[in-house]
Amino acid sequence: MSYELTGTIKVIGELQTFGSGFTKKEIVVTVPDGNYPQDISLEFLKEKAELLGALQVGQSVTVTFDVRGREYNGRYFNNLVGWKIDAEATDNAPAPSANAAPTRETGDPGWQQEDINDDDIPF
Repeated sequence: MSYELTGTIKVIGELQTFGSGFTKKEIVVTVPDGNYPQDISLEFLKEKAELLGALQVGQSVTVTFDVRGREYNGRYFNNLVGWKIDAEATDNAPAPSANAAPTRETGDPGWQQEDINDDDIPF
């Protein structure tokens, strides 16, 4: 049985490789839930960890996952194991095209001073 959640990426962990050759990568997605947003940790195993390669913190995503449970020494543990992730286009992290003019937002040194809007100053 699979589940789905939609939220914003808060953390993308490093790829972990274990002695047996098993690999996993963890991600934390913040899901709006009324006044108290929830930070949900999910793991992507083996070749599914590669799905996280092109993602960035702050990006909106929809994750499809399974719930896995196990018993260890009389205690019970649950894991959310992702197997599909769809990234939504975001305005705050656009992918610059090859023909795009340099801007301050893309970090290119060629941005022009007139690109700055004085109304954005917070004081």
